[in-house]
Amino acid sequence: MTPASAAGASTLPVTVGMERRPFGPVPRNVPVIGQGTWYIDDAHRPTAVAALRNGLDLGMTHIDTAEMYGDAELVVGEAISGRRDEVFLVSKVLPSNASISGTVTACERSLARLRTDRLDCYLLHWPGSYPLEDTFEGFERLREQGKILSWGVSNFDVPDLEAAWAAGGEGRMACNQVLYHLEERAIEHAVLPWCEEHGVVTVAYSPFGHGVFPDPTSRGGRVLAEIAESHFTTVRRVALRFLVRRSSTFTIPKASSAEHAADNAGAGAIILTEAELARIDTAFPLGPRPRRLPML
Repeated sequence: MTPASAAGASTLPVTVGMERRPFGPVPRNVPVIGQGTWYIDDAHRPTAVAALRNGLDLGMTHIDTAEMYGDAELVVGEAISGRRDEVFLVSKVLPSNASISGTVTACERSLARLRTDRLDCYLLHWPGSYPLEDTFEGFERLREQGKILSWGVSNFDVPDLEAAWAAGGEGRMACNQVLYHLEERAIEHAVLPWCEEHGVVTVAYSPFGHGVFPDPTSRGGRVLAEIAESHFTTVRRVALRFLVRRSSTFTIPKASSAEHAADNAGAGAIILTEAELARIDTAFPLGPRPRRLPML
């Protein structure tokens, strides 16, 4: 078994020194590799809690969840108990709840499930039927009450971002959370450049492709394996590092076990050369710009 195999992650030393970066207008540096929680409530509860806690131990203190994710907020609440001040905690409001009062009520419900008095960032999960002005007024009321420290959006394409910028005011929006992985790079056409131009960070969800990670026998899989070998690391760490190669990007992989969390965390300090980044870029070409921003 080579060092590039994900199965061998537990035999590898965990790289220390998780990189942190500014998170838009938020006055706090956030780790480039965080922890997602979509479907985490499907796992054995103690195993899921242990995975999140191990991730915290290894510097992945950005934890993302949502009211849509079933009991994920309850799992997160248990995992961060006694450690809240370490965590950059994010949740999301469903568009169907995103009226002014509905946004406030949804946030308060999430806070109770998470066993905390505040969120570090609160997101609109995707564009919906309520006016953005109403949702953002709800966000601002929550911020004034200290229940959220910042806010952002998720699954917003450029026209949505323009509308959000106009509705929310300059410099208010912290992030846009979007689908981004090696086989799905559509955001690089326009969404990522727009966010960089406006000081909005990009957070990549499903960075391993939600079950479609490159096959090791494929051209791209072989490139990842060769680069991983040269760094004595795993292919998944290399993939994560590629996604955060720009200073404005972060990612939130989910881990189903403490071992998987350790593998993810190891990406936080890897440095890929320009030549290695170019090889990955060539192996996983950008492709044409889609008519609509892909999302899961």
